[in-house]
Amino acid sequence: MRNPKPKEWQANKYSKNYIADYKAFNFVDGEGVRNSLYVSGCLFACEGCFNKAVQNFNYGTPFTEELEEQIITDLAHDYVQGLTLLGGEPFLNTTVCLQVVNRVHKEFGDKKDIWSWSGYTFEELLEETDDKLELLSKIDILVDGRFELAKRNLNLQFRGSSNQRIIDVKKSLAVRRAVIWEKCHDATENFEQIKKQDFI
Repeated sequence: MRNPKPKEWQANKYSKNYIADYKAFNFVDGEGVRNSLYVSGCLFACEGCFNKAVQNFNYGTPFTEELEEQIITDLAHDYVQGLTLLGGEPFLNTTVCLQVVNRVHKEFGDKKDIWSWSGYTFEELLEETDDKLELLSKIDILVDGRFELAKRNLNLQFRGSSNQRIIDVKKSLAVRRAVIWEKCHDATENFEQIKKQDFI
């Protein structure tokens, strides 16, 4: 795992504006029905990363206007709650992410919420470059922090390790400290994973 100094990693130096994937109408990347944009490239190199191929900034395909239009079309459905930014590292792909986020705000105002996962912590982002701060100011929920394999916990809501937090960004920016999302609710019981042979 790598730990950058403030402003050490700049998006315009690393990002190729590539997209690893886009998944519409899913239920796993945040609250409600969501459309998820997976950007390419990440420098944190967390041990046990579930999406290691996407750490490469050259992975996938270039972001296009056609994809942007598809995202907006998919978000227009009443049953879709919002957009989720993942990766890869959204805050190292700020050109693409800000383009999409600004378009979502233009089309829907505050009717659709925006979630983002990041290896950066909220506190680290407060000391970051202007583009990262702008993106932070335009999202609603941040799931922050590196994935730490030693702290892996399958009972956690929307995150993989216990150091990570689900943060209400608007409330947090108002007081300049992390405020945990009020709907955060982790499981209290362990459930054994069903294996394929159990059905045979």
